Amino acid sequence: MAEAERAKHDLRQGFLIRDLADGAMALGQVDGEDAILVRNGDEFFAIGANCTHYHATLSEGLVVGDTVRCPLHHACFSLRSGEALRAPAFDPIPHWRTEVIGDQVFVREKLADPDRKHLVNSTVGQSVPASVVIIGGGAAGIAAADMLRRQGYDGRLTMISADDWPPYDRPNLSKDFLVGNAPDEWMRLRQPEFYDEQKIDLVLNSRVSALDIPRKRVNLENGQTYGLEALLIATGAEPVRLKIEGAIDSQIHYLRTFADARAIVSQAASAKRAAVVGASFIGLEVAASLRTLGIAVDVIAPESQPLERVMGSEISGMIRGLHEAHGVVFHLGETVKRLDANTLTLSGGGTLEVDLVVLGVGVRPSLILAEQAGLETDRGIVVNEYLETSAPGVFAAGDIARWPDPHSGERIRVEHWVVAERQGQAAAKNILGYRERFDAVPFFWSQHYDVAIKYVGHAEHWDAVEIDGDLSALNCAVSYKREGRTLAVATISRDLQNLQAEAAMEACIPV
Repeated sequence: MAEAERAKHDLRQGFLIRDLADGAMALGQVDGEDAILVRNGDEFFAIGANCTHYHATLSEGLVVGDTVRCPLHHACFSLRSGEALRAPAFDPIPHWRTEVIGDQVFVREKLADPDRKHLVNSTVGQSVPASVVIIGGGAAGIAAADMLRRQGYDGRLTMISADDWPPYDRPNLSKDFLVGNAPDEWMRLRQPEFYDEQKIDLVLNSRVSALDIPRKRVNLENGQTYGLEALLIATGAEPVRLKIEGAIDSQIHYLRTFADARAIVSQAASAKRAAVVGASFIGLEVAASLRTLGIAVDVIAPESQPLERVMGSEISGMIRGLHEAHGVVFHLGETVKRLDANTLTLSGGGTLEVDLVVLGVGVRPSLILAEQAGLETDRGIVVNEYLETSAPGVFAAGDIARWPDPHSGERIRVEHWVVAERQGQAAAKNILGYRERFDAVPFFWSQHYDVAIKYVGHAEHWDAVEIDGDLSALNCAVSYKREGRTLAVATISRDLQNLQAEAAMEACIPV
């Protein structure tokens, strides 16, 4: 049956079993609602057709066991219940009962959404903390709060954030928001009523001054104190700030918070020429967004090729060529010496006239609280496989956590959104005593104009790079290997292959 015909197929009228291979999905409709029919061995499932994160079509994704994974950002849903099992999706998808009669499978009535109030600790026999405090309002923090309530936790839950906005979609700051395609209201991860309905005490514009772990309390700079029985530290990382001679603070922009993004948007409205200092992912995504707005962009960075340390020479060369094709001018092997009014002087002696300066030279984990509290740190907060710190009952997740990664065999810290959300979810379950190891394969994506790069795994050092496909045609998979073992895979225009690489790494089989 042709895909166009399947897209209109009324799944209530039956679907021939022989037309659906094991592990395959058929796109159709149920009572006018888009749905997909999925075969897993001798079982058949009918679920909603679109991911609840960014609404990508799940039929273009991958079936792994009794789950389906989204091709866009790797959200994972249960085929049995529709439950969102792994971030970045939080909300379930619809699901229907199926029935096999003869050589056809029929979709029957819609089933109730999964019970989001599970019996906490029904299988672990461990007492549940009466109160939980989460420090940080980013990806890990909101994912943990959401998961605690989804697991049926009904104790006191406080989320303390230094930000002036409730948790928002931070990856979008350098992309759609910067170019004006994402209004403020789209950026919220949860609507304001969510926090009231779930009884989450969201404390904004507040900074923690000290952690008193022996007394189980958190002290805020404004003098408030919060007691706790369990603590999650999810304070993330802070931008590395450069001292540029002659510059005043109002001339230099960083991009970490929503307020930072709004400030850049405001100045970009009248800017004609911008300088981006640093060829990091954030720096280059900002460069792409500013070029999309018609602003001339110069990128200044000390390395010889952008992102070469992370992506290797092959992809880094492609990224540079892509930006140059869009008019970006690179000044590599150089740094910024000083800024006089609108004149930026480079270390090589050249000058640039600029209206806007954005710095993207990396971030550092926010460790002061942890260090003062006596927690073990090593370029991050050291956690075990359950994301618990050196202090019992104190967990860490997100950009700040350094954990033992079973795939690379190393203790790593990763500054990526989906990793932070998944760690927040894992930490929440372990706060409740489930003792689930965090073993997810790291995943991130980066967008440059209309080119998306998806990356699974973690490779700090490799001895071989293998390219499957045509990098120049922007259709390929690049594998990073050490001693014959695949550590990571980056793909362009091959979302399904990226999902397959992730599943293979999880199963510990060769990619």
